[in-house]
Amino acid sequence: MNEISDPPSPAETRWRILPQGDRCLIVSFGDQIDASVGRTCLAAARKLRDARLPGVTDVVPSFVAVAVHYRPGGHGEGPTYATLVEHIQALLAGGIPIDATGGREVDIPVCYGGEHGPDLDEVARAARLTPEAVIQLHSQPRCMVFMLGFAPGHAYLGVHDKKLNIPRRPSPRTAVPIGAVAIANRQTVIYPNRLPGGWNIIGATPLVMFDPARDPAALLQPGDSVRFVPIGPEEFDRIRGARP
Repeated sequence: MNEISDPPSPAETRWRILPQGDRCLIVSFGDQIDASVGRTCLAAARKLRDARLPGVTDVVPSFVAVAVHYRPGGHGEGPTYATLVEHIQALLAGGIPIDATGGREVDIPVCYGGEHGPDLDEVARAARLTPEAVIQLHSQPRCMVFMLGFAPGHAYLGVHDKKLNIPRRPSPRTAVPIGAVAIANRQTVIYPNRLPGGWNIIGATPLVMFDPARDPAALLQPGDSVRFVPIGPEEFDRIRGARP
């Protein structure tokens, strides 16, 4: 994963556009993860979507870049890579409104430790903290949803305190329970389904993170601001039992 650094100033915002196969291009804003670059990616993605450029089929933000998928031109029916780059350069040169990311404030209840967080004690030892201090660092400040990836509704959040700069597990699990809340490299992921994974599980949420019958299907969206709210096992069971 990319290195995490201090945010750049707005005057330092730059981008590079590179081909990614014959139906996608990447607008790169850097190679280091921080909230400022993340917000720039979200705002740039919003601007590119709103422009409704001919032939563009999807715009996907990530930690440090935006993927623009398009249907390549044939007989004048769609854009070429060169013409699409020209349009994107002109749009971004007009300014990227960072405050237009449209994020919500979302509270996510988490039952930390015990059967729901089997790696909490190990994380605490690695960070030279008590389990209670790890929970406090993880739950007190809000964090941003940078992107969805790996699986439908699988959110990547950060950036946490430097004390939570814990690496992934040396051996990944073949099955991580649905709702698991796990950390690595100052980031959090929430597993929307039973999936393989190598992050450190410190808790679980009883909320449904992905439901294809819901609109939108993913509970969290890029740009959302999340606060993790500690709950006990009884509250966890109550919320999970109350789900439809």
